Amino acid sequence: MGKKSPKGLFAARKLRLKRLKFRWSQRKFKRRMLRLKEKYDPLGKAPMARGIVLEKVGIESRQPNSAVRKAVRVQLVKNGKVVTAFVPGDGGVNFIDEHDEVIIAGIGGTLGRSMGDLPGVRYKVIMVNGVSLDALYKGKKQKPVR
Repeated sequence: MGKKSPKGLFAARKLRLKRLKFRWSQRKFKRRMLRLKEKYDPLGKAPMARGIVLEKVGIESRQPNSAVRKAVRVQLVKNGKVVTAFVPGDGGVNFIDEHDEVIIAGIGGTLGRSMGDLPGVRYKVIMVNGVSLDALYKGKKQKPVR
C-alpha cells in the first residue's frame, strides 16, 4: 500500500516536516525562502526607485497588437543598474528629456513580470523631476527646469 499521513498522538512533528517538504514545489514559497526577489530585482526590496534618464526608446508591442510603445532607459541612483521603464499616457514622453530625474515603480504584471504586450518592461515612470506625470498631463503643474 502507499504511504499515508501519520495519525496519532505524537504525529505533529512528522506532519509538519512533510508539509514543509511539499511546500518547496510551490513557486511563491520557494522564491520567498531563497530570497530571490531581493537578490535579482534591480529595485531591491523597495517599491520605487530614483534614476536618471539615459535615452528615450520605442518598444514594439507583441502580437497580435502593433504599436510603438514609448519608454525610457533609466540608470538607477542606488546601484547603477540600467532598466527600461514604460511612460504611460498620451504624449507622456514629451515631458521627459535626457538627464531628467525620474521615479519608477513596478508596472503591475503577474508575479512582478512585464505587463500586457510590452516585452521585457517591468517598470513604469511615475514622477519627473519631483512632479507627478499625472499632474503634468492635466496641466496642474509645470515641469521644473533643472
